[in-house]
Amino acid sequence: MAPSRVIVYPPTETGGRRVQVDEKTLGTAFSLHDLAVFLERAGLEGWDELDVAASDLIEWLGGGPDVWRR
Repeated sequence: MAPSRVIVYPPTETGGRRVQVDEKTLGTAFSLHDLAVFLERAGLEGWDELDVAASDLIEWLGGGPDVWRR
Protein backbone atom coordinates (compact mmCIF):
# COMPACT_ATOMS: atom_id res chain seq x y z
CA MET A 1 0.00 0.00 0.00
CA ALA A 2 1.43 3.36 -1.03
CA PRO A 3 1.77 6.10 1.59
CA SER A 4 -0.77 8.91 1.63
CA ARG A 5 1.44 11.55 3.27
CA VAL A 6 5.20 12.07 3.28
CA ILE A 7 6.87 14.79 5.33
CA VAL A 8 10.52 15.71 4.88
CA TYR A 9 11.63 17.83 7.84
CA PRO A 10 14.18 20.66 7.73
CA PRO A 11 17.87 19.73 7.59
CA THR A 12 19.63 19.12 10.88
CA GLU A 13 22.82 20.92 11.85
CA THR A 14 24.85 17.83 10.94
CA GLY A 15 23.03 17.35 7.61
CA GLY A 16 20.22 15.09 6.58
CA ARG A 17 16.46 15.37 6.90
CA ARG A 18 14.08 13.25 8.94
CA VAL A 19 11.48 11.46 6.82
CA GLN A 20 8.01 10.62 8.07
CA VAL A 21 5.44 8.56 6.16
CA ASP A 22 1.88 8.33 7.49
CA GLU A 23 2.89 9.10 11.11
CA LYS A 24 5.87 6.71 11.03
CA THR A 25 9.45 8.00 11.02
CA LEU A 26 11.51 6.08 8.47
CA GLY A 27 14.89 7.62 9.25
CA THR A 28 17.19 10.39 8.09
CA ALA A 29 17.78 10.96 4.39
CA PHE A 30 20.94 12.70 3.22
CA SER A 31 19.97 12.90 -0.47
CA LEU A 32 17.13 12.42 -2.93
CA HIS A 33 18.46 8.91 -3.51
CA ASP A 34 18.08 8.08 0.20
CA LEU A 35 14.55 9.45 0.16
CA ALA A 36 13.68 7.41 -2.94
CA VAL A 37 14.92 4.26 -1.17
CA PHE A 38 12.81 5.03 1.92
CA LEU A 39 9.73 5.60 -0.24
CA GLU A 40 10.30 2.39 -2.18
CA ARG A 41 10.34 0.50 1.11
CA ALA A 42 7.10 2.30 2.03
CA GLY A 43 5.36 1.07 -1.11
CA LEU A 44 6.21 3.50 -3.92
CA GLU A 45 8.04 1.05 -6.16
CA GLY A 46 9.96 2.27 -9.16
CA TRP A 47 10.45 5.83 -7.96
CA ASP A 48 13.74 7.56 -8.64
CA GLU A 49 15.23 10.90 -7.60
CA LEU A 50 13.33 12.83 -10.29
CA ASP A 51 10.00 11.34 -9.20
CA VAL A 52 10.74 12.27 -5.59
CA ALA A 53 11.73 15.86 -6.44
CA ALA A 54 8.58 16.44 -8.52
CA SER A 55 6.00 14.68 -6.32
CA ASP A 56 3.06 16.55 -4.81
CA LEU A 57 2.78 13.70 -2.27
CA ILE A 58 5.81 15.07 -0.39
CA GLU A 59 5.58 18.01 1.99
CA TRP A 60 8.99 19.70 2.22
CA LEU A 61 9.58 21.67 5.42
CA GLY A 62 12.53 24.05 5.69
CA GLY A 63 13.53 23.88 2.03
CA GLY A 64 12.77 21.89 -1.07
CA PRO A 65 14.35 18.83 -2.61
CA ASP A 66 17.64 20.62 -3.26
CA VAL A 67 18.26 21.52 0.43
CA TRP A 68 20.07 18.90 2.54
CA ARG A 69 22.24 21.08 4.82
CA ARG A 70 21.61 24.18 6.87
